[in-house]
Amino acid sequence: MTRQGIRWLIVLVAALAGCAVTARLGIWQLSRAAEKIALQNQIDGRSREPAMAASALARTEAEALPQHYRAIVLHGRWLAQATVYLDNRQMNAQPGFYVVTPLLLAPGDAVLVQRGWVPRNIQDRTRLPPIVTPEGEVEVHGLIAPPPSKLFEFAAAESGPIRQNLDLGAMSREVGVRLRPLSLRQSDDDVSAHDGLLREWPQVAVDVSRHYGYAFQWFAMSALIAGLYVWFQLLRPRLRRAAA
Repeated sequence: MTRQGIRWLIVLVAALAGCAVTARLGIWQLSRAAEKIALQNQIDGRSREPAMAASALARTEAEALPQHYRAIVLHGRWLAQATVYLDNRQMNAQPGFYVVTPLLLAPGDAVLVQRGWVPRNIQDRTRLPPIVTPEGEVEVHGLIAPPPSKLFEFAAAESGPIRQNLDLGAMSREVGVRLRPLSLRQSDDDVSAHDGLLREWPQVAVDVSRHYGYAFQWFAMSALIAGLYVWFQLLRPRLRRAAA
């Protein structure tokens, strides 16, 4: 094969690879959007089902998965001294903390409650806003949910009231009670909670338009690569030969 033939083959392979990779990335973005829409539909469907009995709350991870996003009403006592503020959490595009507190259901048995969101002090990150935590037995309404999502962190696991992430196992050992393998996301319509926390929890599928936008960009790039190859390798040489 001549040098020109080798060059032509290399350009062809590179163009095919570029088109294939960018098109595959576009398809992946569409699948991510579809997954989020399906999950949001599942959440909406489960949340409309009748509230679960508190006695049926899962004790194992296998039991917890099918209970996610079911409504439930729990009674217990707040372990206020174990309240944790999860940093770098947003609500309505504002930075702040997710406030999470264990709810003691029975001696040695508790569930972690994502109580709501509170804004961060811009001048002093370590200054925590006062949160009203009732004493005695309380009634908490909410949806069963996975434990709080984890963000990337540079340092090792943190301690103290302000943390980047929270591990259920470590939290259980720290508090000295067994935490169920799930959490409760407190409802905004829980009239018993007069704590000033915001509970406009973000929807899973709220950002699907971003995935559609990325998919369009990848497909456009794939089409551009194909168009450039056709122009420079096929059409332009023919036009030059015709003009000559």
